[in-house]
Amino acid sequence: MSLPTADASSLAPSAPAGSVVPPVMTHRQILEALSGLLLVMFVTMISSTIVSNALPTIIGALEGTQTQYTWIVTATLLTATVTTPVWGKLADLTSKKTLLQAAIVIFVLGSALSGLAASAGQLIGYRALQGVGLGGVQALAQIVLAAMIPPRERGRYNGYLGAVMAVATVGGPLLGGAIVDSPLGWRWVFYVGVPFAVVALVLLQRTLDLPVVRRRVRIDWAGATLVMAGVSLLLVWVTFAGNGFAWFSLPSVAMAAAGALLLVAAVRVERRAAEPVIPLELVRRRTPALAIVASLAVGIAMFGGAVFLGQYFQIARGYSATEAGLLMIPLMAGVLVASTVAGQLITRTGRWKRYLVAGGVCVVAGFALLAVIDHRTPMWFVAVGMAVVGTGVGLTMQNLVLAVQNTVELHEIGATTSTVTFFRSLGGTVGVSVLGAVLAARVTDKVADGLAALGLPASAAAGGSLDLAHAPAAVEQVVRGAYGDATGLVFAISAAIAVLGLLAIALIREVPLRTSFAPDQVPVAPRALQPAPAA
Repeated sequence: MSLPTADASSLAPSAPAGSVVPPVMTHRQILEALSGLLLVMFVTMISSTIVSNALPTIIGALEGTQTQYTWIVTATLLTATVTTPVWGKLADLTSKKTLLQAAIVIFVLGSALSGLAASAGQLIGYRALQGVGLGGVQALAQIVLAAMIPPRERGRYNGYLGAVMAVATVGGPLLGGAIVDSPLGWRWVFYVGVPFAVVALVLLQRTLDLPVVRRRVRIDWAGATLVMAGVSLLLVWVTFAGNGFAWFSLPSVAMAAAGALLLVAAVRVERRAAEPVIPLELVRRRTPALAIVASLAVGIAMFGGAVFLGQYFQIARGYSATEAGLLMIPLMAGVLVASTVAGQLITRTGRWKRYLVAGGVCVVAGFALLAVIDHRTPMWFVAVGMAVVGTGVGLTMQNLVLAVQNTVELHEIGATTSTVTFFRSLGGTVGVSVLGAVLAARVTDKVADGLAALGLPASAAAGGSLDLAHAPAAVEQVVRGAYGDATGLVFAISAAIAVLGLLAIALIREVPLRTSFAPDQVPVAPRALQPAPAA
């Protein structure tokens, strides 16, 4: 192993051999580094939600289907999910700054190509590339933050990160709707983030200065490939089962069995690997294991809420894309206020579990409220349900990562953070895929029943087409009613899953936040301000 690329003075006396304890940064240095970090987080998060209100228009323009509607979102979440562990492991082995910049470049390329897509299939492929960069940015941003700031102080900065993510989440649907309704057209939904990502790239080069520990990179590519293949196959299965083929058909059983076998093989490979992508020893620990279960539920809440509520407002209620974005403000306001306030309180007290428990309760209660909505539900009731869900997400999302980071050594931060992020993203991906499949099947049945009552064939609605601009008034009413009535079932399933997340949170043992970077380490005094060297 080569010597760390850092000055010897940065090592604390009690640091384990071969580790680097980052010198404590001043508040000014942290804010300078956060400028680029928060900007790129904003851009990438907005890319996840900006399409939610624009999708009906995009699918209509590209003549896509309900399944493709789901996969335009799922493709990004899928690649972001399956590549997250690789990014995290690389962060433990090489320059975090260089990796973050590489992820931004990939994200920019995927965004630009998405705007050029000529078909729904092309758009899904380009969104998958965009997701590779997105996964890197989301994992690495939290890893970089953990390398800069001790856990006790990290609470308030996590609050800033959560606030930015909340603003991006509410701004995404609103901005996407405004772009679609403007002369710019839907392609600018993908172009708009490119210049800001480039600016973030420059800011990070100038302001981010982290010690680099260079070790021989031994990524477990076999394990990573098996994990990605297994998860991808299972997600494709749950998307098409019940729609493209029956749940208990030969193709369905074959895909499910193949996906499960690939994941079993991945576990066997990871147990023997010198540098496993997903450290199984870490997953067996109490706090990370329970945080993973809770993160799955939070992922469903974060991604599923934005995707299906945007569709509900436009198709079931007839609002424009811009109006749908405005109607989702209660959801994101809950995230913004809860994450900011909780972050400040956690830093002051060093206690975090009470906020996680309250967040878990809010996620369950919010989804339970949304489970009863249909196409005639008063909008104030929908707004209350959204605000409660948003509050729950704001209290849990970043704090689950913080709770896990507080229990591990500094050299495990990358793998730990990326593992929790991986399962949170997996929850979002599975949530969008499974709930999208449930919604599509439910809508198809309701549309067929509604048309039959009118004496019309099921083909009159083109399978529940999302483009109702040219549909007859009677057919339009049937389709809108079907979407409105089916959406409640999606949120009822989400509420049941959120209960499991709440139980996991309740079992997590609270450990007061450390004031050092890792157990038994004492960080050195703040370093003097100086130009940040290139990584």
